[in-house]
This record gives sequence, structure tokens and C-alpha cells, in this order.
Amino acid sequence: MVETRFISNYLLAQPYIVCRNRVSWRNVCKYKPFLVVSDLKMASPSIKIVKNQQVSRSFPLQLHRVVPVIARRGAAVVLELSLLAASALVPYTIGWYAKDRLQVEPVPLNPMVAATEEAIAKTLAYPISRLNRQVPPLTNLFWCGAIAIPIFVSSWQLYLLGKTGQTTPKRWFGIRAIDPSGAPPGLIRVFLREVVGRWGFPLGTAYLVWRYTGAFPDFGILVGLAGFMLLAESGSALFHSRRRTLHDRFSGTYCLAGNKFLPYSQSFDNLSSSGNNQSVILEVENGWNSAGGESSNGQNYIPKVTTILLTSPTPQAPQKNLWWWMRQKPGLTLLILSFAGMMSVFGTFVVTQIYIQSQVNRRDLKQQNNQVFLALVKQLGSKSATATEERQGAILAIARIDDSRAVYFLVDLLGQEKTPSLIDTIGAALVSKGAEALPPLRHLNQSLANDRETLLKQGTPEEQKLVAWRQRAVNRAIAKIITIYRDSIHQADLSRIDLGEVKQGSVIFKPIFDNIDLSGINFRSASLTKISLTNSRFYGSGEDGHFGTFDDWIADLSGADLKEADLTGSILKKVLMNRTNFIRATLNRANLSDSYLIGANLSSAELISADLSRAILENASLTGAKLGEAKFNFSNLRRANLGEVKAVRSNFTFANLTESNWQGADLSGANLSNAKLRDADLSYTKLVGANLSKANLQNAKLHKANLSLVDLRGANLAGTDFLGATFAPPPPLNTNEFIKKQPTAIVSGAKLQGVDFTKAKNLDPEQIQYICTHGGVYSGCR
Repeated sequence: MVETRFISNYLLAQPYIVCRNRVSWRNVCKYKPFLVVSDLKMASPSIKIVKNQQVSRSFPLQLHRVVPVIARRGAAVVLELSLLAASALVPYTIGWYAKDRLQVEPVPLNPMVAATEEAIAKTLAYPISRLNRQVPPLTNLFWCGAIAIPIFVSSWQLYLLGKTGQTTPKRWFGIRAIDPSGAPPGLIRVFLREVVGRWGFPLGTAYLVWRYTGAFPDFGILVGLAGFMLLAESGSALFHSRRRTLHDRFSGTYCLAGNKFLPYSQSFDNLSSSGNNQSVILEVENGWNSAGGESSNGQNYIPKVTTILLTSPTPQAPQKNLWWWMRQKPGLTLLILSFAGMMSVFGTFVVTQIYIQSQVNRRDLKQQNNQVFLALVKQLGSKSATATEERQGAILAIARIDDSRAVYFLVDLLGQEKTPSLIDTIGAALVSKGAEALPPLRHLNQSLANDRETLLKQGTPEEQKLVAWRQRAVNRAIAKIITIYRDSIHQADLSRIDLGEVKQGSVIFKPIFDNIDLSGINFRSASLTKISLTNSRFYGSGEDGHFGTFDDWIADLSGADLKEADLTGSILKKVLMNRTNFIRATLNRANLSDSYLIGANLSSAELISADLSRAILENASLTGAKLGEAKFNFSNLRRANLGEVKAVRSNFTFANLTESNWQGADLSGANLSNAKLRDADLSYTKLVGANLSKANLQNAKLHKANLSLVDLRGANLAGTDFLGATFAPPPPLNTNEFIKKQPTAIVSGAKLQGVDFTKAKNLDPEQIQYICTHGGVYSGCR
């Protein structure tokens, strides 16, 4: 028994040992010098010699244990993802709650949060709101935490995995990741295993397939592809003899149950690939034999010894690499190095000469252009009889020179020139320079607009006319550049520019931008009065050619003056138009869906058949506007002023009309079902045939409103004031016509079946009688 323990301890100390099947101990003595066991007495000794590929089957993950380990691995991955998602979602949700609930002074969105949001949106082609970038300070704090906490949690778990072989969820489920020697994998292997193999390769492949195969920008397809790739990568373990996933094989790691171990000093891969080694498996089985030792109760037994693998080491051949090859062939190595050195010197000399010559040529060309430019500038000062023609030629020649000074020189010249014909020539020359002329022209436009306002008060008529001529030339040049170079100006800055109508005596200019793509241009606080923009587009698909993605071109008209402008049929979807002036503007059939019109002035504007679905019109003014058959479904008109509007057959379903003012409005046939009209003022409105079913009219005012033929079924009328409101249609007028017209069919009255009026206010007896007669619910009804 002592000798058996000694042999077991000796074998367990050897480098190539693995536990598996049971065999016997016979002929073990012939494997000297490893062991000497001649004095042992054992039952049925035997030795099995197996090939190395059979040794690989002695991997501890037997088939009957594969399913439990895989199940635990899957559960650990799900828990790891849940932990990471919770670390981001919890602070993000708290920050969002604080954003909506806290009534504090907002601050600009944290730059780190804004940059992260834009990077995610750009990668996933997801549009982000360019409005309301002001949030409470507490929101900034929690949203920064939503970025920092997941980074900390994932870094900590990866560190634990590298140092201990277990993340927190893996420890809970008894799963361990190890390297071929049985030690923890280390940080480099963990990076290759998790960042590159498990997540980087599957998600990167899914993203490339989604981005470049026509599935872009459908985010649902990306989610499906990502899930499929991750499932395929994890499912690759089912097709490997040792149940290793692709990321395990890529990083050289093993994932086992917590109580399993690998060979001490060499991996199974090395054993399997060693063609000269032979392996021996020995096993001693528990049993009873009269030749064995004697136990305390007088019975003979053989101690239990698990399977043992003995492999005789063989010398490894030296690895053949570049250094070995250089040592074997020193002469050829020296020749190659010498030739490479000579070629590098020669190449450096050639490249240097080419660079020097290119610089000389560039300097000579620049000098020639400079001489030509100076000569042309000198020609502009000519005072000969043909000075005008010479100056015109010099102006056009300067525009053709490839010189960065040409544009600014021509713009300065335009601001000083006094000859009308030369002013027009300079404007035409600047048009040939394209989009690069827009910034200096914009500054000159603003300067001339200020000069014109000043001269209107204290200038002479000649000075006023000259400034108007210059402004007309500038505006004409800008309009032509926008029209001709429309594909290269989507990011142009034309803020605070004056492109309105110019009229000064005989000088008249009205810009026309009909059917022009103006998407992405910044018109913030610009003056565009009486401008024609019929069927123009202010919203484009961006460089990727897809609408609804991060790089969409969206114009900015915030604070612009579009008084009396013609925007019939224009595409203004998602455009920023906060505090924009649309007084008496024409917007018939225009698409303003999802647009931002907070505080906009649309008084007396025409919006017939316009689409304002989901538009934000908080505090907007639409007094006297024509809204016939316009679409306002799901729009936000909170605290908007809609007095005297003509909204016949308009659609306001699910619109937010809280605290809005509709005094004197005509809403005949309008659809206001499910609308929020809480605290709205509908006094003196005409609601003949309007649909107010399921609308929230809590505390609304309907003083002297015409409610004949209205549908109030399902409406919330708690606190609604019906003072002087009319439910019954007016009686037909008696006429003395000889031939009377056949009366048309009219619905008997308002649809009040089941409508609860018990909490309504200021109902007179006539109204109560009508309500009770037509199926309404009231405490006075019998």
C-alpha cells in the first residue's frame, strides 16, 4: 500500500497526465526509467498503448457532460449581457426621467454625451434630434454615468476573466476559461477571445453585410443579422470534438466546468500534433485479491488509481525562421542587404529630386500667377477711352485665375464699384467661382443691407440707388450659385442673409428658387420676404441616399423672415422653423410633417391641404390662417393661437391642443377625435358636423359654440363650459319662392348617445332637454 501511494504521487507529478478510462497495470516495468514497480502485487496488470489522437479523446468534457456545460455557458453570457445593459439603462432612464420632471434651468448637453450620441447615430444610421440640446444638470450627470459605468463594468469583468479565468456570472455558474497550460488566460488572450473573437468578428461581419448589401438602413435587419452571427459563432462548439467555440480556438483558450483541469505543462493540441511521441494509459481498478495488502478488517484490496498518461519526451527540431535562414546563408544575406541599402539610397535621392523639382515648378507657377494678377489689377485702374471694356476684360480674367485672392478681391471691388455695367460684370465673374464665393458674398450682402437701411433715413437718392444696384448684383450672384451649383452647397451657411425683394426706383429684383433643392442650407434669421420657393425642397436624403438616417440634409429656417413668401408644394419635412415669420405666406399642399414650428407666426397664412402631421407648433400663432383639409394628426399645438382660422374638414386626430385658443374659428366637418382639448377656448366656434368622439374636453370653454351635428360620443366633458352653446341645427328659413327646392336629408342632431354631461357646466334647460332627448347622460334626465 505504501509503494502504491508512492507510485501514484510520482505519476501525478509527471508532466503528461490525464484522467480517463480504466485499464490495468500489467507490464508497467518495461517503461523504465519512469517507474520501478516490480515489488507491487496487483490484480490483472495490463498496459494499453494508444495513439495521440486517441489521447485527444481523453478530454475531460465527455459527451454526457457537454450539454450541462454549454447550458451554463449560455446562461453566463446572458447574465453578462444583462449586467452590462443594466449598467447603461438604469442611469439613462433616471436621466430621462429627470429631464421630463425637473423644472430647473437647463444647461447645454455634455459634449461627451453629444459626441457619443452622434457616433452611435452615425454608425447605426439612426436620426437624432437637433432640437432641444438643453437638459437639466442632473440629466447630464446620469447620462455621463450611462457611458462610464458600462465601460467600467466591462473592463472589470474582462480583467477578472484574464486574471482568474472567471467573470462574476461565470463564477456563479461554475465555468472557467483557461489557457493550454491550465492557467488563467491573461489579458491579451482575453482581449482576443472576447473583444475580437466573440463580439468583434460576428458583429463586424453582420454590420458589413447590412451596410453594403442593400439592407441599409433597416435597423431590424441589422439586429437579426447580429443575432444570427452571434448564435452561429457560439453554435460552432457543437461541431468541434472538444466543444470549443470559434473565439476559444482563435484565442487558444478552453472553457471548462470549474472542477476540470487540463494537462500541467503542455496542451492537448501539442500532444496531438507531436507525431513521434507515443502515449501510454495505465489504470488500476478497485478490486479484491488475495495477493493484495490486508486492510484493518482482514480483507485484501487494491487501492483505486485513476487513468494515467505517460509520454516519453522527444527532442524538438529547431524552428526554421528568418534568422535561422540568415545564419545558414550568410553570403546571400549580405548580398541582399547590400542591394537593399543601395536601392534605398537611390530611391531617397530620386524622391528628393522629384520633390524639389515639384516645389520649384509650383513656386514658378505661383510667381507667374502673381505677376498676371498684379498686371490685371493694374489694368483695372486704366483711364483710357476704352477703360470700361478693358476693366471688364480684366475682371473676367481675374475670375479665371487659380488664385485664392481672386474671390475676395472681386467681392471687395463689387462693394466699391460705382459703374452699373461693371457691377453686373463682377457679379457674373463671381458666379463662375462657384460655392467658394458664397461666404464673402454673404458678408457683403449683410453689409449692403445695413448700408441700405442707413441710407433710407439720411442718404441721397443717388446713393440709395447705387447701394440697391450693388445689392441686386450680390443677390443675383448668390441666387445663380445656388441654382447652378445646387449639388455642392448643402452645407452652405446663409444665416442672416438678405435675399428678399430689392426695389429701389428702377432697380427691382425678386429671387426665384422654384423647384430648387435647398436641403441642408442654413437660413437661420435670414430675410426671405416675398421670395418664390414653389415646389422647393428643404429636406434631402444626405450622402447615403436614404431618408431617415443620420446624415439627412435638413435646412434651418429658424427665425427667418418669410413674410408673403410663396412655398406652395414645398418639402419642409423635419425642417427647423422655430420663431419663423410666415405672415400671409402661401403654404398650400406643402409638406411640413415632423417639422419644428415652435413660436412660429403663421397668421393669415394659407395652409390648404398642407400636411403638418406630427409637427410641433407649441405657442405658434395661426390667427386667421386658412387650414382647409389640412392634416394636423398627432401634431402638438399646445397653447397655440388659432383664432378665426378656417379649418373646414381639417384633420386633428390625436393632436395635442391643450390650452389652445380657437375663438371664432370655423371647424365645420373637422375631425378632432381623440384630440386633447383640455383647457382649450372654443368660444364662438363653428363645429357643425365636427367629430369630437373620444376627445378630452376637460375644462374647455364652448361659449356660444355651434355644436349642431357634432359627434361627442366617448368625449370627456368634465368641467366643460357649454354656456350658450347650440346643439340643435337651425330651423330652415321660410322663403316666398314660387318653386321651392327639395330639402336635402339632414341628420337629426348632435350625436350624444351615452355622452356623460353630469360634470359639465352652465347647461341651460333647453340644452338639458336636448341632451336627454338624444340619449345623453345627465342627472336631470328621467
